[in-house]
This record gives sequence, C-alpha cells and structure tokens, in this order.
Amino acid sequence: MKILLKNATLLHEKSPFHNQIKDVLIDDGILTQIEDQIEINSDQVINLKDLHISSGWFDPNVSFGEPGFEERETLENGLLTAAKSGFTHIVLNPDTEPVINTHADVSHLVQTTAHQTTKLHISTVLSAAGEGKQMASLFDLQNAGAVAFGDYKRAYTNPNLLRIALDYSQSFDGLIQAYPMDQSMSDKGHMHEGLISTNLGLKGIPSIAETAILARDLQLLEYTQGKLHIPLISCATSVDLVRVAKKKGLNVSCGVGIPHLVYTDENLMDFNSDFKIFPPLRTAADQRALKEGLLDGTIDMVSSMHHPINPELKNLEFISAHSGSIGLEAAFVVLQNHFPLEKVISFLTRGKKRFTIETPPFELGTKADLSLFNPNGSSVFTDQQIHSTSKNCMFVGTPIKGSVYGCIRGERLQLNA
Repeated sequence: MKILLKNATLLHEKSPFHNQIKDVLIDDGILTQIEDQIEINSDQVINLKDLHISSGWFDPNVSFGEPGFEERETLENGLLTAAKSGFTHIVLNPDTEPVINTHADVSHLVQTTAHQTTKLHISTVLSAAGEGKQMASLFDLQNAGAVAFGDYKRAYTNPNLLRIALDYSQSFDGLIQAYPMDQSMSDKGHMHEGLISTNLGLKGIPSIAETAILARDLQLLEYTQGKLHIPLISCATSVDLVRVAKKKGLNVSCGVGIPHLVYTDENLMDFNSDFKIFPPLRTAADQRALKEGLLDGTIDMVSSMHHPINPELKNLEFISAHSGSIGLEAAFVVLQNHFPLEKVISFLTRGKKRFTIETPPFELGTKADLSLFNPNGSSVFTDQQIHSTSKNCMFVGTPIKGSVYGCIRGERLQLNA
C-alpha cells in the first residue's frame, strides 16, 4: 500500500528535513521517498490544509473500560479515538474488571488490538489481583508484553512491597509505577484542600497527602537503586522532590496531567463534576510550578488523563460524582493554547523510551510512525469533537488552537474525516 503525503511541514528536530515542506511517500509502512515533489500513483493521497507531521504522539496514562466496563469505552473505540486524536502509542491502565494481572490478560490484549493504528501498551498491577499484599509475577507479565507495573491510583500501604518490587525488577529492567496519595488523608476528599474547598464546604485532599507518600517512595528508590516512574504529580512540592531526586542521580521519572497545566481548583467553584479528577486540580502556584518543571525537564512527560465514566456515575451532584475526564481528543489543541508548537510536540513525543517503546528516526528506510495535524486556527473545543463513547470532558468550552488530522503507524492510517 502506497500513501503519499503532499506539502507536509516536517517537525522533527533530529531530522535534516526539520521545518521543511516536503512530499513524503510511505510504501508498505516504510518511508521510501522524501522530496520537494513526488508524482506517483498511490493508493491514498493526503493533501490537507497546512498539513504538519511529527513523530507519533504518546500518552502514558490512558483508561478505557474493557474488560469489565465496556459501557464506558471498548478497546476498539478507545484506540480509534486515540488514533483520530493523533496518538500512535498509548499505555493502558489496569483499572479494569478483573484487573490486568496475568500473562493471559496481557497477551490477549496485545493480540486482539494488533490490527489497530494506535499501538496498545500494557501497564499491569504490581500486586497480585491489585490487592496490595503480594507481588504479582512481574517477570512473566513483562515476557507477555507488559511495559510497566503499578497498582493504579493506589499508594502502597505496605512499603516493603514497593521495596521488594524495586529490588526484584532490576533483574529484568522492569519499570515500577507508584501513585503517591495517602489514603487516610485523601479519603472522602473531593477537591484540593484550600481556601476554595473551605468556602464551598467540601472536604479537601491536601497536597501533603501526595508529597508525604512521594517522599517515602523516593527514599525507597534511593535505598534500592531501582527504577521508578510516578505517573502523575499535581503540586509544587512534588516537583521539588523529584527535582532533588534527579540531582541525586536516582532513576526516577514522572508525568503530569494536561488538566493540571490548564486548570486550577478555581474551576470547581460552580460544582461542575467534569472538573473532578484524581489527583485533584490544585492552586495557580502549583500550576506554575508544574509548567516550570515540565519546561526544565524535571517532569518527563504529559498525559491527557483520559478516563471515560458512564453518565449515571458522572452526571450526579458533585460529591457523588466519580472522578475522571476524557482528554485524548483535546490534548494537542489545548496544549497549543498554552505552549509554543515545538514545545507541544516535544511534550507529546517524549517519554516513549522510558516504557521501552521505539521511536523510529525520520529517515528513509524506517517504519512510518507519524502524527498528522494543522497547528493553526483558533476556536473553542466542543462536544462535536469528542469521539469517545463517554462524554465526561472538562475541555468542552475551552479555547483551542489548531486541529488534528489523525496518524499513520506502519501500513495503518487513520484520518479524522
């Protein structure tokens, strides 16, 4: 199959074609020609307004629903949504029923989604059945295709479990994930604990609920000299803790949710449950620190925090509504409204190596792994741009810049039209 991209601006800092307008021919999934003009019979010609292409985008923290919660999002529609949103790679969280915790679970998910444009990578639970008691068979799970291990959004109440996992995983270079949130301090909390939660009369989740556990987990990392990833941090002190850990030479990485870069706890003042997420939106000062940490490299990657919730669990009064918002569809266009284009592309493409995901160079003879988009034009994000089955989206009504055309991975092409 031949795919011809016409008049595409190439954004790839390591490529000699960076910032140049070229025609690009992809033949059987391989980049075979990059020229000023290519005239050849092709199965598909893509000639779109102000077409830009970059390395395929990556989201390290995505939830769907299947298995167990297919009414929220099936794998098929979830991966279609990711592809239409420009993402060629995502890591699936194990918040399913049952949780992803066996060799068969992982291999089944990998095999059944192999035909999709967006490549599905699996994070399994770290503990058996996600119960936080005994370590799962991590080496076996990695052999099945798992790229990381962590009990989703649950801090390890038994620190020895994390210590053992950090020790053991070094024998096969496994990546351990830890979600820092003290349950006793965050239990029944609905938003960031501060002036606004007090004024609204809502029980809050203090920043120390995150930082106390994060400090402990980083101490365990220093003791074991293992490999640790913190999927989501939400406050200024967490940025400082990770920055110090990196200066010590610890093998730690972390991510930040796009919602935490765009919104603050002030957005909850009208009790809109779409803004209820976990970890919660925090203060403007925290937001500034997160942006600075992302720009200086302390924070390694961003996530849309895509988390579909069916309406009977979301469209409730604020204190009863479940936490979570979808975000794949809005990731690029929202980030563009807050950062320069080349920074946005950097944020959306870095982090793959941490999960042992290959990033092909943009040169002849390599496999196509490309996101297609138009960086220009301003509008407002609407529910018409949502592809997900669930519609719980905090970004509706948010100013945006640009648009996404889709993506190409190998011979697989998915366009938004």
